Amino acid sequence: MLLSAIIRSLSLPALHSETDIDIQELIIDSRKVVNAAHALFVALKGHKRDGHEYMDNAYAKGIRHFLVSDAQIDTTSFPDAVWITVPDTLVALQAIGHYNRMQYQYPLIGITGSNGKTIVKEWLYELLSQCAPYNQHAGPVRSPKSYNSQIGVPLSLWMMQPEHTIGIFEAGISEPGEMAALAAMIRPEIGLLTNIGDAHSEHFRNKAEKIREKLLLFAESKVLIYCSDNDELHAEVAAMVAQRHQTHPLSLFTWSYYKEATLRITHTRTEDHITHITALHQRTELQISIPYTDRAYIEDAIHCWCTLLQLGIAAERAAQLIPMLHPVAMRLQLVEGINNCTLINDSYNADYTSLQIALDFLNQQQQHGRKTLILSDILQVKKDYHTFYEKVAALLQQKGINRMIGIGPRLNEHKAAFAAYPDMEQQFYTDTDDFLNKSNTAMFHEETILLKGAREFAFEQIEAMLEEKKHQTVMEVDLSAMHHNLKVYQNMLQPGVKLMTMVKAFSYGTGSFEIANLLQYAGVDYLTVAYLDEGIALRKSGITMPIMVMSPELASYEQMISWKIEPEIFSQLSLEQFIKVAAQKDAEAYPIHIKLDTGMHRLGFNESELPQLVQTLLNHPQVEVKSIFSHLAGSDEARFDDFTQLQAERYTCMSDYLLEALPYRPIRHLCNTSAISRFPDLQFDMVRLGIGLYGIDPNPSTSSLLQPVGSLKTTVAQIRTLKAGETVGYSRRGQVNQDSTVATVRIGYADGYFRDFGNGKGGMLIHGQFAPTLGSICMDMCMLDITGIPNVQVGDTVTVFGTGLPVTRLAGWADTIPYEIMTSVSQRVKRVYTNE
Repeated sequence: MLLSAIIRSLSLPALHSETDIDIQELIIDSRKVVNAAHALFVALKGHKRDGHEYMDNAYAKGIRHFLVSDAQIDTTSFPDAVWITVPDTLVALQAIGHYNRMQYQYPLIGITGSNGKTIVKEWLYELLSQCAPYNQHAGPVRSPKSYNSQIGVPLSLWMMQPEHTIGIFEAGISEPGEMAALAAMIRPEIGLLTNIGDAHSEHFRNKAEKIREKLLLFAESKVLIYCSDNDELHAEVAAMVAQRHQTHPLSLFTWSYYKEATLRITHTRTEDHITHITALHQRTELQISIPYTDRAYIEDAIHCWCTLLQLGIAAERAAQLIPMLHPVAMRLQLVEGINNCTLINDSYNADYTSLQIALDFLNQQQQHGRKTLILSDILQVKKDYHTFYEKVAALLQQKGINRMIGIGPRLNEHKAAFAAYPDMEQQFYTDTDDFLNKSNTAMFHEETILLKGAREFAFEQIEAMLEEKKHQTVMEVDLSAMHHNLKVYQNMLQPGVKLMTMVKAFSYGTGSFEIANLLQYAGVDYLTVAYLDEGIALRKSGITMPIMVMSPELASYEQMISWKIEPEIFSQLSLEQFIKVAAQKDAEAYPIHIKLDTGMHRLGFNESELPQLVQTLLNHPQVEVKSIFSHLAGSDEARFDDFTQLQAERYTCMSDYLLEALPYRPIRHLCNTSAISRFPDLQFDMVRLGIGLYGIDPNPSTSSLLQPVGSLKTTVAQIRTLKAGETVGYSRRGQVNQDSTVATVRIGYADGYFRDFGNGKGGMLIHGQFAPTLGSICMDMCMLDITGIPNVQVGDTVTVFGTGLPVTRLAGWADTIPYEIMTSVSQRVKRVYTNE
């Protein structure tokens, strides 16, 4: 879009004609610049972050066009920049998205609902990419990943181009008042409401209010597709139809299991992980089969079926395509690779936008200096392949890719497009089999490898070759959920308060570098580990931000200084010993952290020791106090609130004494996770975020805002049928009282599944249903009673904790706390990191 058109979209006076250029990128993160000369940096203001503070970074990367809301900017620091000043940059971004959307007349599908939005969007994109007339030219355009927010929607609409044939965009809300802005931007001709569930309900008075808010997306739609089995939803839709009868008539395409509808589901049958669905449509019996048995996936597929029928796709064509729907991997996966490599798998599709997103995630990983991309043909390109792949090559060069491995006939045909970048190692193969036949694992060593391929190239074979093999019990760590939780707590902080995050004990069982890297990228102020070896491992993996060690050993001080890691100092002995080592290393003003004992009585200086502490600090310039802190003993329980206040008074008095005595001002921090929300007046200069980052907070009002980060999963190894009276496992402790079906699953107490969970005290989820343990927990295996759970097969996934079975429930079984459950997960369990 020309800059002049952007100016018009904002109803601003025209700029001089010589400044008019083609803006090809809207940048909201100065770390993600590709084509700086044709980019517009949008300085968004968040609760804790202000994009105006990062304009110098954007300018240094070559951006010269800025959309800002601060008229007081010192433009002398940006001599040749072009400024567009508006009252609110988010409103302006939305206006630009809306303006671009209105340039095109092809139909738009708007999707909202509590769950399933992204899956339905991706499946519709997959289906319509194979259906005429929507597969012509560039085919459909859709929101990348889960770009459904107030920021994500305008960025998605910005992607619309004349060569597209239909748009598919999702809209997500979490509170009243948000949908109106999304509806004004998207203005979908076809509306699709996936469902109304409990997700994001905390800000709505009741379900009816939530339904009415979501229905605002379809205020100008011509057709609405939804399941009419929800009576409350059906009533609200009927009211909307009646209200719009004279102005904007709305046609309904309904489907139902139980009542008359446009598509009436008459029968479902499941066999061998396939669900066969029969329905009546316009008095004709139709049938489809889908490769899923989960009820949510079945409903998502039916929504897609309805949409195809509404768009006029032949029923026979729909029946051909729907059985081939692939599972939607909505998140990038980060796993341990062979030969000390890190493997990022994003091979469920390949298009230019998702490639950009994946490359940005690749560049967040700093554990290896070398970056390799394995890329398949990008299938959505309809013409001028050479120019397109020149654009891809420039992107790879800009993102610092060291080696590009191209797989597919188009990449082979147009490999000359990459010749302009000889410093980037390049290899090309005709297809995946060609790569597997001609390559070997020795080609990859100590590098980060990104797999980015369209489904038909079967990159899962390459993933199997490059992934470090571990057993099938897996801890899935959702980095997007962790980033969400981080923002929840950042939004609770008083202005100017810093944030220290805990990554000790293998980041509460979730991992080491991967978590620290996310936090470093997110801009937290400090990391904290328990022991020096944890900090050294982070330094070796490329973590450069400040790290504090909470339990330093006297013998480790020399290494600590060598690795620029900062100690907690909790006694006169530890202080004097550290000063001695600092002097030997010629250190000056080396940062240390003073621990005060205000009532925990674990570690720390007592009040009577402060005068000697001050004297030592003033006499030894080798060290400088970076922070003063203490631990709260009971901030998570209301019954200890008086003691928490007593600790706060002691801390204030003791830290004031130190601040008055020292010639500089250290950071003060007292609040742990639970205190951040329960005692906001005690936040001082910094807070320490621990278990809350991982989705757990004792405060119910805060807990409701968090997302679970860790999911522990395993698989079924064997299934057997036992007669009543037979026993299971060691010491014959598990006896069945009726004919029973038993599944042996691949997890035991050596993996961190407590032996106490045996004999029915614990259990797991299979196909969403609870299966109690049977007999004793073994070292590497345990048994579950799956009697009555249909269609369980060897290899099926079993949830040990995660969605539907929170870690807090396991803690209750063991009469312990979630910390112990999470940190007990063995490091032999493979960690898989996902990121939306």
